[in-house]
Amino acid sequence: MTDLAPETPAHNPESPASGYGPFAYLSTPNAPLYRRVMRALMAQKERFTVHVRPEEVSAALAADGGAPVEENMVTEALERLAQPGWGNLLAFPDSSRVTALEDFYRRRMLYQLSREGEAAERALAQYDAALGTRGALQSVALEDIVVLLTSLRDTVEAHRAGGEVDPAVTHQALRSLRERFVELAENAVAFMGSLQRTIDLHDADVEAFLAYKEELIAYLERFIHDLLTRGAAIAELLAAIPPDGVRFLADTAAEREAADAAPGEADTARARARETWLQQWSGLTEWFVSTPGRESEAKLLRARARAAIPQLLAVVRALHERAGGRTDRTQDFLTLARWFAALPSDGERHRLWRSAFGLTPVRHLSVTAATQDAWAAAELGTTTPWPDAPPLEISPQLRRSGSYERRGRAVRVQDRSVAKRMLAERARAEAEQTAAARRRILTDGPRPLSAFGELDPEAFRLFLGLLGDALAAMGPQADTAQVHTSDGELTVTLSRIPGAGTMTLRTPDGDLTGPDHLVDIASAVDLPGLSAPAERPAEVYA
Repeated sequence: MTDLAPETPAHNPESPASGYGPFAYLSTPNAPLYRRVMRALMAQKERFTVHVRPEEVSAALAADGGAPVEENMVTEALERLAQPGWGNLLAFPDSSRVTALEDFYRRRMLYQLSREGEAAERALAQYDAALGTRGALQSVALEDIVVLLTSLRDTVEAHRAGGEVDPAVTHQALRSLRERFVELAENAVAFMGSLQRTIDLHDADVEAFLAYKEELIAYLERFIHDLLTRGAAIAELLAAIPPDGVRFLADTAAEREAADAAPGEADTARARARETWLQQWSGLTEWFVSTPGRESEAKLLRARARAAIPQLLAVVRALHERAGGRTDRTQDFLTLARWFAALPSDGERHRLWRSAFGLTPVRHLSVTAATQDAWAAAELGTTTPWPDAPPLEISPQLRRSGSYERRGRAVRVQDRSVAKRMLAERARAEAEQTAAARRRILTDGPRPLSAFGELDPEAFRLFLGLLGDALAAMGPQADTAQVHTSDGELTVTLSRIPGAGTMTLRTPDGDLTGPDHLVDIASAVDLPGLSAPAERPAEVYA
């Protein structure tokens, strides 16, 4: 084992950036050893050990599963981490084991994490954890948010009615709500990012991706359903808490947090905490509640998760096509290149070139069969001069008329611009009718069938097709079903309503009567920009 290479601190203690000196060892050649030493000292810190001896650090490194390190290298690493330029450790003389006079002249040190070194190590641990996390779509967090918001709504109602409210319970509910919401948002962002990387890097392990695909799609569908149902419940709970109730909750939490403020800073801490809680409540509301000028983050996340399913299916389709050995132009050119390389002479390569790319004489110049036979018998090469080659014999008819064919009257070109314009206008009108019908049946959240009222024929025809597919997918046993149109632009979620009565949908052509259901028709795209010439039938997503 070689000694540590001499290293210069990356930061001058006199420089303005000297506060980042504890990170300097990361850019040195022996950074892995320093990281192991710092982790060992952090482990001792978490066991409430104040001072650590070099032999204790050596024992910890021997047990961490890494490469063996000599004790003198550990001692030298501890000394360098404690040097003024870095300041990760604090060093103290170890006089507890002095039993003879010569022990006073032997260097024995105790080491302790400095405040800067501990902060740097915790930052690095957080960095490693953030890189290693994959995120998740937390359906349980949605359920917890519903429970906590229900409790806060009841607290506000009790306060407005003049009842007693426990500030500690209210503050704890707000803190739990904030923690669960932050976990939900951060994990959702991390998961969607990792999902996109999974789609982009599917070539790394095809078999693993195909095995993972079924579970991933089921996972996405389950979260989309939970986000649709519980997201609507969360939006209703947020709307049920009025602005004065939100201010009461913020004041309660700020009052409790200001109780721990230093003397003379209570008012500032209370105002700052109140403003923070109001901003966080606003962020929670914007995450789940849409406005006319802005889509909620929950709706955008639902659309992103829906869009990921067709992307996964496209990847699977591409993998199946590639596994089936489908050829394309690239494979044709590679095969042709191998044929060229295998031919023994340039003449054969020229013949292969003419056969592959259809190189034939120009169409306006034709020769007789006798001339072609003379050329073949002469075995002409590419260097034969024109005077030495057999003469070119041209047909007398070509000399007289300039053409081998008898020319007749040219066919008059028919003007089809009117028909094309009529077809374009008809396609545009059909597209506008389809887009208007889709806009008419969008629900912007779950609605009973009885709330649709009267539908025009175009909207009713589209709505009836979607409703029929959803009922067929739900069957007699299930309570809910979800179907998508084949283009992925519309999603219908149909749920039974326990004890529901009969509904009636009115149209100019008649009325449709049947059991009432709860239906949610959502769009993954901006409907005003639709340009499809006609609607396409819906299909059950399996």
